[in-house]
Amino acid sequence: MHDVVIAGAGPVGLMLAVELRLAGVPVRVLERAPSPEAPLKRLPFGMRGLSSPSLDALHRRDLLQAVLPPPGDGAPRAGGHFAGIAFAPGQVDASAWPYRVGGPAPTHAMVEMATLERVLAERAVALGADIRRGVAVEGLAQDADGVLVHTTGGNLRARWLVGCDGGRSVVRKAAGFDFDGTPAQFTGYTVAVDLAAPQALPAGRHYTPGGMYLFTPPGVLAMVEFDGGAQHRTALTRAQVQAVLRRVTGSEAEVRHLHLATTWTDRACLAGSYRRGRVLLAGDAAHIHSPLGGQGLNLGLGDAVNLGWKLAASVRGTAPPDLLDSYTAERQPVAAQVLDGSRAQVALMRPEPGARALAAIFRDLIHTPDGATCIAGRLWGTTLRHALGEGHPLLGHSAPDLVLADGRRLGEHLRSGRGLLVDATADPALRALAARWRDRVDYATCAAALPGVSALCVRPDGLVAWATAGVAEPGPAAEALARWFGAPA
Repeated sequence: MHDVVIAGAGPVGLMLAVELRLAGVPVRVLERAPSPEAPLKRLPFGMRGLSSPSLDALHRRDLLQAVLPPPGDGAPRAGGHFAGIAFAPGQVDASAWPYRVGGPAPTHAMVEMATLERVLAERAVALGADIRRGVAVEGLAQDADGVLVHTTGGNLRARWLVGCDGGRSVVRKAAGFDFDGTPAQFTGYTVAVDLAAPQALPAGRHYTPGGMYLFTPPGVLAMVEFDGGAQHRTALTRAQVQAVLRRVTGSEAEVRHLHLATTWTDRACLAGSYRRGRVLLAGDAAHIHSPLGGQGLNLGLGDAVNLGWKLAASVRGTAPPDLLDSYTAERQPVAAQVLDGSRAQVALMRPEPGARALAAIFRDLIHTPDGATCIAGRLWGTTLRHALGEGHPLLGHSAPDLVLADGRRLGEHLRSGRGLLVDATADPALRALAARWRDRVDYATCAAALPGVSALCVRPDGLVAWATAGVAEPGPAAEALARWFGAPA
């Protein structure tokens, strides 16, 4: 029997495999596609934005520099927009995020999907993950002890199955998860074409009576047509793309050749739970929404990092009874907020007078320091807080990347995939407390923590599970350690 089987070798499934192998859990990854190569993963279609939580996670696993393009390579850098309404990074007030300190991980960056997948796959394999490509999950049957997974390569049995197999997830459907939300309002198109006269079509983003388009000369176009998603997943011909282009842009642009095309919609759905018995969901299998704002990849990577250490502890038998249930409790509200943000962007984009008037007011607001900072905090993830309870303001936030007493940053201490107790007071009682969980939690001191922070406990996923501003009482710290790491050794 396999301990964990993951359906899907996209970034989410691969990140989860990395997390599980870091904790020593055997894992097999099944991927329907026989090869990881695909044109849509390469530039220009494969460009994706990574937000602060994703970049922090990559830094904490020593993957950041391998993923980011080298400085000065000409790759586009991340900016920011909401429904196509851009904000100036220079207007963002970083002092609004007092617990975010400077370090290797930026607040936002652009990466190529193919590069991200390659780096994650290489790390997963180096750690011992078994990746099987060209093997599709076709169904499943579960009982109290595990899951029988039906695949194109035969049946196999696993203690746990995680569906990271995308928006049309076979795992989600076969396991009977609820998946409710709002229907599509538009069909989005991303195409690479040769135009007869590209100079006749203005570059940039434009709103028209027919929808919206973004033109990057000489021939890359993203278009949105509010047709209720009628053309999504249709095989597009040159003539069809030309017809959409003329309806949306209002021009007589001629498409001479169609190189590549894909469609997408703003349908937004969320799984009622991320767990049913021994089957779990992560990434697009658990939630879908439009790609507006570039939040989907980040949301999925966050799922993988949140789930990985919890599932590993469950496999090892060290997890508190309700640890795995905290995965849905923490990540589902984050997804719900992202889905609402996507819906809000669609409302601003509609080709009708009310939406255009609302967009004009929003544009005025986003061009103020407060407005730019508010939207940047949402899109870059710097204000993201998971619901871990009441207490210190840092609770549930990504841990600040402090420089600790040994000269290494906090993120470097998390590369083992273990928890971390950070003590700015060098209290012998806290050191002794950490020793009781020495098989799961490391201890470190720092000469000077942030104002209002004298000690903090950081989970393997980088979230602050406990913090205090005053004298670090061992009692509350012990409660936090037991809550997240189970009984001491």
